[in-house]
Amino acid sequence: MPDRLSETFSALADPTRRAILARLSQGEATVMQLSEPFTLTQPAISKHLKVLEKAGLITRSRTAQWRPCRLEPGRLREAFDWVQHYRCFWDDSFDRLDDYLAELQAKEDKHD
Repeated sequence: MPDRLSETFSALADPTRRAILARLSQGEATVMQLSEPFTLTQPAISKHLKVLEKAGLITRSRTAQWRPCRLEPGRLREAFDWVQHYRCFWDDSFDRLDDYLAELQAKEDKHD
């Protein structure tokens, strides 16, 4: 069974699902509303929603005949936190590279 982070990144790997999440970041929406900008059928959109729901990125509720979808930001936060750790690593690496390049430039300027 995949871990939560793997499920999150797997769900985020698809551009249609990322677009759905972007739409849901503006507020809840029905399947019909979510399918409007795509050339996909409603069953295809529903499959994408099931993947997002299984990954814990969205929830679906029932209000009368409507099944609005809502973004669940907690899992996105977990993914952000994981990526953020590596961002700090890269920031530190680039800072060291900047220092090294400045040192090389200073040596080159000294020789000119």
